[in-house]
Amino acid sequence: MRHIQCVRHERYAWAGCAVVALGLTLVSDLEPHRVWGVVAGAGYAVAAVLACGARSRPASRAVAVVGAVVVGAVVVPLVSLATAGLGQLEVTVVERSGQSLLTNGSPYVADPAVVADFNPYLPGMALFGVLPGDVRWWLGGAFVAALAAAGLYRARLLACPLVALPLAVSGVDLPVVGLMCLGVVLAGQGRPGRAGLVLGAAAALKWTAWPALPVALALIAVRRGGRPALWYAAVALSTATAAVLPFALAGSSAFYRSVIAFPLGLTDTASPAASPLPGHLLATYVPGGRVIAPALLAVSALLIAVSLVVRPPTTARAAAARLALGLGLAMTLMPATRFGYLVYPLVLGAVAYRMPQRGDTTVTPIAPVTPIAPTTSIAPVNPVVPSRKKALI
Repeated sequence: MRHIQCVRHERYAWAGCAVVALGLTLVSDLEPHRVWGVVAGAGYAVAAVLACGARSRPASRAVAVVGAVVVGAVVVPLVSLATAGLGQLEVTVVERSGQSLLTNGSPYVADPAVVADFNPYLPGMALFGVLPGDVRWWLGGAFVAALAAAGLYRARLLACPLVALPLAVSGVDLPVVGLMCLGVVLAGQGRPGRAGLVLGAAAALKWTAWPALPVALALIAVRRGGRPALWYAAVALSTATAAVLPFALAGSSAFYRSVIAFPLGLTDTASPAASPLPGHLLATYVPGGRVIAPALLAVSALLIAVSLVVRPPTTARAAAARLALGLGLAMTLMPATRFGYLVYPLVLGAVAYRMPQRGDTTVTPIAPVTPIAPTTSIAPVNPVVPSRKKALI
């Protein structure tokens, strides 16, 4: 009976995903979104039908359902869009920044004029544009490889619309969140050097990875002590600095315009990131909202920072959950935001829920044991029997 109820809930979930995917084709004005919505909607619908076989073998049914979703929502749309050369603007920006890095030595345009000229990512992202072929293959591959290295790979996670859609149409946020997950797991396993290297690499890709640095620092400090925490901080900061600082110094004006001014809305060219989330709605429709939204964002960041000091995470699972909460608040309160940014709290939350115990062990001090005097084979004349009250104490 319990198995049948789980299957019923699963088919409703896949049917809901099909409705979301098909609904995207009606509301989006981007052709890659519409293509993905039609193909993925069919895949989700097939998965919902296959999930109705409640009395079939659970293993066979699960393989059929997940296979239908992954193929329908990820593989077929990705191959179709990459072959046709269709994708979100992020794909063009990353590929162009990679070619600019090879030819001009910098991934940033000196005098950007239109949206496509701005590269809001940190220099590490341009390395994906240097690689041959469509950049989405490398971005998605890095995401899957990072989760697999952390022992957190789940096919159902790839099938979620918030993950499957960026895998097919853009993918720039996926390697960032994948490295964040791997870094948190390594920090929980007591590997500060590797955690610093991984999170430093993530911080060299995009600003959204930087909140993971203090969360992992608090985790390592509470589990391993001060020296490992300092070693982690040194590795993470030196890795990120080595990747970012040379480009920031060599072309400070171009770096500032693309990486800082453009995302904050300080340029004449407005960012297209304007999904109707609370921060954007506040900034657009509420009087004084352009001040209220950043103020709420700053307050939420301050509260998360205080929580790291007052109650630091003691396990990798708790650190992932704390990071998911902080990024979830940030993505909903940012004045310029996208629905796609919700992939950060989604993946980190799923990691916190599904994290294996071997990456989430806690260090529990062992109480000293009072030595017991050796006994002889001859019982004492007047043995002392402890009372039940003393035994409980």
